[in-house]
Amino acid sequence: MSDRVTSPFGTFPTVHRALDLQDELIAPVAAALASWDAPEAARSVLYVETDPAKADTAVFCETYDTPPEYSANCVVVAAKRGGTVTTAACVVLATTRLDVNQAVRKHLGARKASFAPMDAAVEGTGMEYGGITPVGLPADWPLLIDERVAAAPHVLVGSGRRRGKLILPGRALAALPGAEVVPGLAVAVASAAAEATTADA
Repeated sequence: MSDRVTSPFGTFPTVHRALDLQDELIAPVAAALASWDAPEAARSVLYVETDPAKADTAVFCETYDTPPEYSANCVVVAAKRGGTVTTAACVVLATTRLDVNQAVRKHLGARKASFAPMDAAVEGTGMEYGGITPVGLPADWPLLIDERVAAAPHVLVGSGRRRGKLILPGRALAALPGAEVVPGLAVAVASAAAEATTADA
């Protein structure tokens, strides 16, 4: 029986089990996979080689034959209440928009929520901007997963670097330490556009 690993979607030049690349992965990701208390979930994570020059969504999807609804973004946010700032990560499909002002703010009990500055996101995660992944985030950060992501058979997320991506089942993302599935965390892009049009009318 062949041990060859294949991707559940897309056409990538190389595909490996992420656990087999411990020495090559960025440190926070490698450590998270090695210490994950769900071995089957950790083993389900794949690493695929990608070119950072083709990171634009449309170019990426065309180059690697990947439907945009299979991609998920990990967005770092800062929620403020009084003098306290809570940094959290939110994972939503690329075809949706994170509802920062309503869903995120209310869920975190904050007065105000916004996207975290790039420098803060990079320093806090130890990852490269544009490659931040939910695998290997600081243990004290809330990790909010949109229900569409958790329900997806597989999703593609960052690898911690701009080069390369991780692919794993949505249920595995939802099983990450500290993860919480939040219904309504994101809105469909079409719905968001319709809301904006109505507001401008």
